[in-house]
Amino acid sequence: AARAEPRQLRARGNALFQAGDHGAALAVYTEALSLSDAAAERAVLHRNRAACYLKLEDYAKAEADATKAIEADGRDVKALFRRSQALQQLGRLDQAVTDLQRCVSLEPRNKAFQEALRALGSSMHEKVGRGAMSCTDSKVEQMFQILLDLDEKDADKKQKAAQNLIVLAREEAGAEKIFQSDGVRLLMQLLDTAKADLMLAALRTLVGLCSGHRSRTTAILSELGAPRLAAVLGVEHEQVSLAACNLLHVMFDSLKEGLQKDFRGKEDALVLDSSKDLKLLIKHLLELLVLEGASAHGRDNALNLLIKVVPRKSPKETNNSLSLWVIDQGLKKILEVGSTVCGSLGSLPVTENTRMSTSVLLSKLYEDLKCDAERENFHHLCEDYVRSWFEGHELPGKLRAIQTVSCLLQGPSDAGNRVLELEGIMDSVLSLCASVTEAHQLVAVEALIHAADKAKRASFITANGVNLLKEIYKHSERDSIRIRALVGLCKLGSAGGTDFSMKQFAEGSTMKLAKQCRKWLCNEAIDAGTRRWAVEGLAYLTFDADVKEEFVEDKAAMQAMFQLAKVHTSKDRSVLYAVASTLVNCTNSYDHEEPDPQMLELAKYAKQHIPEQHPKDKPEFVKRRVRKLLTAGVVSALACMVKSENPALTNSCRELISRVFLALVEEAEDRGGVVAQGGGKALIPLSLEGTEVGQTKAAQALAKITITSNPEMAFPGERIYEVVRPLVSLLHLQRTGLENFEGLMALTNLAGISERLRQKILKERAVPMIEGYMFEEHELIRLAATECMCNMAMSKEVQEMFLAEGSDRLKLMVLYSGEEDEKLRRAASGTLAMLTSLHPPICKRIPQVTVHWLEILQALLLSPSAELQHRGAVVVMNMMAAAREVAEQLIASEMLEILSVLAKDKEKPRVAQAAQESLAHAVAYGLIKPNPGHA
Repeated sequence: AARAEPRQLRARGNALFQAGDHGAALAVYTEALSLSDAAAERAVLHRNRAACYLKLEDYAKAEADATKAIEADGRDVKALFRRSQALQQLGRLDQAVTDLQRCVSLEPRNKAFQEALRALGSSMHEKVGRGAMSCTDSKVEQMFQILLDLDEKDADKKQKAAQNLIVLAREEAGAEKIFQSDGVRLLMQLLDTAKADLMLAALRTLVGLCSGHRSRTTAILSELGAPRLAAVLGVEHEQVSLAACNLLHVMFDSLKEGLQKDFRGKEDALVLDSSKDLKLLIKHLLELLVLEGASAHGRDNALNLLIKVVPRKSPKETNNSLSLWVIDQGLKKILEVGSTVCGSLGSLPVTENTRMSTSVLLSKLYEDLKCDAERENFHHLCEDYVRSWFEGHELPGKLRAIQTVSCLLQGPSDAGNRVLELEGIMDSVLSLCASVTEAHQLVAVEALIHAADKAKRASFITANGVNLLKEIYKHSERDSIRIRALVGLCKLGSAGGTDFSMKQFAEGSTMKLAKQCRKWLCNEAIDAGTRRWAVEGLAYLTFDADVKEEFVEDKAAMQAMFQLAKVHTSKDRSVLYAVASTLVNCTNSYDHEEPDPQMLELAKYAKQHIPEQHPKDKPEFVKRRVRKLLTAGVVSALACMVKSENPALTNSCRELISRVFLALVEEAEDRGGVVAQGGGKALIPLSLEGTEVGQTKAAQALAKITITSNPEMAFPGERIYEVVRPLVSLLHLQRTGLENFEGLMALTNLAGISERLRQKILKERAVPMIEGYMFEEHELIRLAATECMCNMAMSKEVQEMFLAEGSDRLKLMVLYSGEEDEKLRRAASGTLAMLTSLHPPICKRIPQVTVHWLEILQALLLSPSAELQHRGAVVVMNMMAAAREVAEQLIASEMLEILSVLAKDKEKPRVAQAAQESLAHAVAYGLIKPNPGHA
């Protein structure tokens, strides 16, 4: 019987490997190796173990085991292929190629071998190419010579030299080489040629030199000078301006990194240097904003840069001095851009996005303030600025003032509301709405619309402005004005929000307005900027469920809206928020507050207004609407919106998109489609930055996808590792029970895939949280946590935790193996089976953790469930194998009798085999006599 054991073990190892339990398979193969003397048998076991190590990402051990198999049989293609995979991961590509070539010569028709060899060949070629690049000193001078030679007419040669320079600058050795070879002065000459291709090459090379290198950045800044860099940002050529923007961003990051390092250290002088350089760059950006000669997109790029680099990244950083300094030095300059009236005399060149970017920057600066005094100062500066235009500048001044109010209402609305209350502003807005000049009327109608956002103001405007807007809507001959007037009416019409009974207008008019909005939205003859207002209207009208129902029936309107949302088709990016709001309304993914029944009774008694839900907002209607949006292509539109590097993608906009995604993955059968259209990829950035609510909703959507799809397919390659942090965030105590449960289920799936994923989960400090939920009262959460711990127990570190002094972890697992809830018993006994297989010292600890250990194991072996019986039998077998004294305790009980019966059970071969092995150990220890009947 003893000689057959390694073969049986090998078969068991194979079954575990097939089932994806690579850690357990490894333990079984190792045990078989310790018992086997036959060379051929050992070679196969080494080869099998190499496969386990590859799956567990331990490449050095995989190589060692494969080598042992190859030493026994040089023609073993499986072992050769496994060794080549390990060598490739260890970076020894030339050796990996040799093994693969051997595989191909042994099996010339094997497609997998041919494909692997081809892929490896091309990656080696790339590496060799890069190596040759970085080791030549003369290359740098040569490249500059080609680029600066004005007589050189060979465009390909120049392009190649530029490309080589950029690639070289990306590696530290190359960057340092360029820097030492007087490269900055030569790059400056390239910038001064004013030729777009040479300027791009210079800017992209400078990015490589400055990335993450503070001292080089400081030196480059002093040599090039902030004015020159700001001037390049303001050039007409869009790509050059964008490349300059990218360079400045990298420079800011390098200088800021220096600041943080120095705060941790003590070199005060350096702190001053870095902040001085930062302020110098920002000063020139602020000046660029109001420079008449600067291009419109240069102005946009400067605004976007300020948005990214000035406000604090998170409230945890205490220092907001940069924002205060910018408000002090530059708030008026920023407002100057926001107050620009397009087409008026001497106005600054702007794009359709400039005002939105200005509003976002003002909003970010305002949010970065920490106390009332700082906010009060901000308000005063805004009020002074608006007053300065409003008083004594005739009509153009009034227009500038009103435009500023619009800009503030779209950004820091508190500041917008304050300036709206200044004497005479609101009256001017209302009187200018009737202006005969289209440009003036546009400014006033837009201001009125932005002012209507606030419910308390809505009643004032309803009284004064509704008739005015209706008149404009009916009688204006310009679509651009009519559509804005319509949006004003939509906003006022939806002031009651989702409350079905609060309608400002007569029944049916909402439907008419919505129909008109959809008509405009689908009319491609109208410019995108004007059609964007149609979406604004729908964002308000879709509070009404009848409007939602009609909208999702209108496929053309849905697709026209998605088209506008895909940034590249619409120059006006401020449409994002309106699209996201419309989708939140259609999917009902806003927060629903369930009214307290007692309060409802009181409200009725006091004759107070009670909000009502529209009958078409019931779950079955919402589910149908979600289906229709999915069919119309909502996912790819949302994915495009998330991808856009765009200041209009504010945190509140991200939150709306996350809410929609969560609604789209509510039904398990829709999740595959959402992933296929790029939803999984889009959810990762949404789950990592934004508002806390937005991040949580995105994380929950990721969890739902991970639970029901194959995670390796849903998040291919490295992306799967990025999903871990959002999922772990769902375990925090402030999350709801459902979020905790879904987080645990999703992590269970990931923990079962690979050791590298388990390591990532460990690194995110999830294990103590998972453990905490094993004590949860709610049975489903407790079960999910136990199942998650079962998969995490494949990691060595987690196994060690079960042996930690003073810990009740092992006791809990043993006790849960005796619980009434069968699913919980299954999860706990599965964990025990794995722990005792992978970490034999645990076997000795089990009898010490609870007096009930024996009866719990006996109950498992006597269970009517074959699965529980098998798990119990494996635990007993492992305990018998671990130590003679443990085996003695087991055999002294009724366990001997139970094992003897199970060993003969032909209907349950897996249980019988484990029972036979347990008895074989008892025989080996001399505790019982061999019984020829079941040897």
